[in-house]
Amino acid sequence: MSEIKVPAMGESITEGTISRWVVKEGDSVSQGDVLLEVETDKVNIEISAEESGVITSILHQEGDTVQIGEAIALLEAGAGAKESAATSAPAPEAPAPAAPAPTQAPVKSEQKDVGGENGSPKASPSARKLARERGIDLDQVQGRDPIGRIYQDDVKSHGSVPAAPAAAPSKPASAPAAPKEQASFSKPVDRQKMSRRRATIAKRLVEAQQTAAMLTTFNEVDMTAILDVRKRRKDKFKEKHDVGLGFMSFFTKAVVGALKQYPTVNAEIDGDDIILKKFYDIGIAVSAKEGLVVPVVRDADRLSFAEIERNIGELASKARTNTLSLNELQGGTFTITNGGVFGSLLSTPILNAPQVGILGMHKIQVRPVAIDDERMENRPMMYIALSYDHRIIDGSEAVRFLVAVKELLEDPESLLLEG
Repeated sequence: MSEIKVPAMGESITEGTISRWVVKEGDSVSQGDVLLEVETDKVNIEISAEESGVITSILHQEGDTVQIGEAIALLEAGAGAKESAATSAPAPEAPAPAAPAPTQAPVKSEQKDVGGENGSPKASPSARKLARERGIDLDQVQGRDPIGRIYQDDVKSHGSVPAAPAAAPSKPASAPAAPKEQASFSKPVDRQKMSRRRATIAKRLVEAQQTAAMLTTFNEVDMTAILDVRKRRKDKFKEKHDVGLGFMSFFTKAVVGALKQYPTVNAEIDGDDIILKKFYDIGIAVSAKEGLVVPVVRDADRLSFAEIERNIGELASKARTNTLSLNELQGGTFTITNGGVFGSLLSTPILNAPQVGILGMHKIQVRPVAIDDERMENRPMMYIALSYDHRIIDGSEAVRFLVAVKELLEDPESLLLEG
């Protein structure tokens, strides 16, 4: 009998949530077969069988939080395991052809997973183990599952209220009920548990606002020149490089040029030290089904327009199919986010810690612009926003950085020199 354990998934990942079991108890699997999917705060990982055999026991259910290295299932390895599984039902017929005999294995499996026949509460194996370790009576634990099943988190929640079971057996049942009454609604609602990624996004955004002295400065860009270049060059660009000429390559090049002029915006804070980074790994925020992710374009200063567009396209496709690797999400030095694709006219982006700067792009909107004291023209304008950490970036530096981005974008030919 061998244990199936949660594999190491990266230095910063210590736990995950089982989002989906592909197999069930009693299933035969071959080496390399996908057994389950584990959701982490960065990516979803498929765990495969390292050897062939039969899944004899699943120790953690969907929705359970599991630690790296923790056993989540048991597997009986080898071809013999498959044979024993296939012949386990007829075996009892040799001594006595009793009808109940073939049901012995399923009954034991059910008792292990959901409780015995003596009226004990339904609980997952991990919940039972934790309850035994903490000396908690499962009869006193309030489960949140609609069918009454008790999970590990229910035991943890119950265990977080010390001395209540000893004081009065009736109080633990009423104490957990209070929050439910406070959160009750008189009209229909749909309560959904946050995914691990959404919960992590929420936590990190709040941390960024609480730990950084974050300010935002704004400017606007006349997009006439870039639109003209794209109009004249997009067909030949597509024909030569087999990729479209979008706006992101222009903005990435402009950001790199401005970062070279103002290196503190490409830094991060480490205790009392400032780390000035001499490389330009630009994060591009992408909206995916599970929430916002920020894959990184490595060494953007060394890439051509076509290479930047190709990298961004590939990373965005992986983000939407949930196939990004950890390496593709880690180590960015500055981030660009484009709310304009959703119609945003103006916003204040939140820092992607530990980075100290993020550029927000917005919708291109035709507006009347004063050309000089006498002339007005309708121009395609875009508001841009720079959120920055005021702890190491002064306001004047932030403003000048954004002006540099604006000037580079309004003179696209200069990007060839700056890039």
